[in-house]
Amino acid sequence: MILGIMGIGSQELILIVFAALLLFGGKKIPEMMRGLGNGIREFKRGQQEEPQSENTPQQEEVPREQDVANK
Repeated sequence: MILGIMGIGSQELILIVFAALLLFGGKKIPEMMRGLGNGIREFKRGQQEEPQSENTPQQEEVPREQDVANK
């Protein structure tokens, strides 16, 4: 189990969950976990879309008004 690798046992995990429940309350925790899940999902989408953006042709730069006026 990954918690064994990190050095967190079952007693420590129960203590952390209990402390979070006391700090944030039972109604706020599901909302926070939902936000965390959405953030992870967006991060994964961003990583999957990155290689595709490298293959797309870049748009030409539009000259600024100052550059056009100086010519």
